[in-house]
Amino acid sequence: MDFESSDRATAPRREDALPATAAAAVKVVIVGGFGVGKTTLVGSVSEIRPLTTEETMTQAGVGVDDTAGVERKTSTTVAMDFGRISINEELVLYLFGTPGQERFWFLWRGLFEGALGAVVLVDTRRLEVSFDVLGRLEERGVPFVVAVNSFPDAPEHSLEELRAALDLPASVPLVFCDARRRDSSRDVLMTLMRYLHSLAVTPEAL
Repeated sequence: MDFESSDRATAPRREDALPATAAAAVKVVIVGGFGVGKTTLVGSVSEIRPLTTEETMTQAGVGVDDTAGVERKTSTTVAMDFGRISINEELVLYLFGTPGQERFWFLWRGLFEGALGAVVLVDTRRLEVSFDVLGRLEERGVPFVVAVNSFPDAPEHSLEELRAALDLPASVPLVFCDARRRDSSRDVLMTLMRYLHSLAVTPEAL
């Protein structure tokens, strides 16, 4: 057996290595209902090859999973998505995408442990699936921002209308995004970082 080639096969790729200048790491959770684009966002923005746990949807989920509005979706995250992005030379974000189907929400407790904040992805075609997600974050006291993911066939609403529909406080940032685009996904994460910084400076904002 060629042990040298075996070592090369199992060694981390050079592009996956943590930048030598990194001084701080922050855990961020990407949450939302089923099919809102969490895996897409993590994949589009991650500077390393993302880890995904997507599995093909089967007949076992029929009658259990709410697929209204996303009937053409054929796979689902069953544990988590994982990615990493360097915001600057010193700050690194570790991204953990949660499963969207309610039967996997018991996994959220572990994924949220140690998280500094969260991004809630919203799909205007199925706005109602976001209500329970927002409620869980509020119960946990996790600071979050809300990003409205753009889908070609989604109804258009103003941010003011969406804020009212989601019953979001004025202090919680609400932005539009396209989870397929790296620059748009990065802007969402920057919005979260700025929000977390504002809370650290004025904690009474919580």
